[in-house]
Amino acid sequence: MGKFGITAFLITNLVMAQTEKTAESDISRVTVFLNRAQVTRQVKARVEAGKNTVVVRGLPAALDPQSLQVRAEGKAVLLGVGHRHSFINELLLPPELKKLKDSINFYNRQLMLEQQNREVLNKEEQMLLANQRIGGANQNLSVSELKGMADYFRSRLTEITLLRLKTDEKTAWLKERLEKLNRQYSAQNELYKRNTSEVVISLLTETAGPAELELSYVVNNAGWQPVYDIRALNAGGPVQLHYRARVHQSTGEDWKQVKLKLSTANPASGGVKPELDVWYLDFLYPPTPRAAAAKNVRGDVAEAPDEEVLLVSDEATLANYTQAVQTSLNTEFDIGLPYTVTSSTQPVTIDIQRFDVPATYRYAAVPLLDNDAFLQAHITGWEEYNLMPGEAQVFFEGTYVGKTYINPGQTTDTLSVSMGRDPRLIIKREQRKDFTTRKTMGSNIRQSKAWNISLRNTRTVPVTIMVEDHVPVSRNSQIEVTLIDSGGARYNKETGKLSWELTLQPNESKTVGFAYEVKYPKGRQINY
Repeated sequence: MGKFGITAFLITNLVMAQTEKTAESDISRVTVFLNRAQVTRQVKARVEAGKNTVVVRGLPAALDPQSLQVRAEGKAVLLGVGHRHSFINELLLPPELKKLKDSINFYNRQLMLEQQNREVLNKEEQMLLANQRIGGANQNLSVSELKGMADYFRSRLTEITLLRLKTDEKTAWLKERLEKLNRQYSAQNELYKRNTSEVVISLLTETAGPAELELSYVVNNAGWQPVYDIRALNAGGPVQLHYRARVHQSTGEDWKQVKLKLSTANPASGGVKPELDVWYLDFLYPPTPRAAAAKNVRGDVAEAPDEEVLLVSDEATLANYTQAVQTSLNTEFDIGLPYTVTSSTQPVTIDIQRFDVPATYRYAAVPLLDNDAFLQAHITGWEEYNLMPGEAQVFFEGTYVGKTYINPGQTTDTLSVSMGRDPRLIIKREQRKDFTTRKTMGSNIRQSKAWNISLRNTRTVPVTIMVEDHVPVSRNSQIEVTLIDSGGARYNKETGKLSWELTLQPNESKTVGFAYEVKYPKGRQINY
């Protein structure tokens, strides 16, 4: 390239650099999908008449360039939109990150001073110990002079020891403080380093003046997950169903006081109908040695799932400002109040809706496995609330009970939730010795067993309880199981399950029982 070509190249780049105008932008609204999020920014820039290039800086590097959308207000004509990466400018550190960096520098200086002070004390101690010999060889000192010098040595050495101890304590505190600050700085700096993206917008305007643009894009490292709280104040009223969203985003930009919308759509799953390929039918042939070896070598490695750390925030009143909107394909939860979700490795939990759902309460027990009775809430009418699969925390009478899982795709019209144990229902399962026998009859062995289940209600109100047990089910024609006495239970031959539905008045006791016989060939053993 000749001198003229170099000059033209420099002038062209200079003109391009001069025509690029950095625009200010603020996030106005965010739509969070189950996976990913769409961010909308309001862009303001000062433009000249003619062609202008507006650059929006400080955007996440992980934004999807294919999702970029720009809308120009007024008479501005949009010519084109581009995307590019940029380098981090240390002078443009976020205020929080700059404050952390200044704090680290301050404590590092304090630590250096303390370490230098300790070194000075060590050298002074060494000097005193090296000059313990008082006076010359032929110089006689009086008793008072010797005592004075000894007192001075003792006093100063003690003072040095105490000062060194204080210095060591402060040094340890400074190191601990610096370690915490460095961890915090590293975490935030990692997020900041992702802000290395720019959007370049080309505009054509008739007159000079302010220009307003709307920029939207889709980012990864964001999404939400439905979670629930199921609360019952007592065993007689409705169940409070708290519908919550566990929102996470580590995009590198903070969503501060934005209009937040949660959508059940999932852009990551795609929206194009799959196409069927031709299904060719042919004979199977054994693989060649080379193909088999390649198959053994290749192998797939499964990715380990990401761990999620929860940070639950109590937004008890936010549900009052959330509106559920049913679109053609999805459900959207429009949060009416401005909300902040900072870029972090820890999600926040937002309360989006609350319902009072009708419920009936009944006790259930499986004495074979556990002698306690469990209170269960049977919830109806939950289908109308557009629930999604998610984990639920269960609370009864203000006490945390445990976790369950709501899966609307598999749940019937009644959702059963365990509300915890009730020790006021006393249950005991005992074997009847008089009916337990083992006899050999011809070529077969007949073995009989019987059990009694006793229940007592010590509550002051009547209760209804479902008691479950079972008898074995044979998988072999040579093994026969006969239910001798069901004790009035409903019996399912396919599963061997026995179930009794009992009502107990206050302080009432009841006993149910069952008996069965197993016949199998002599000389054989069964898992019995």
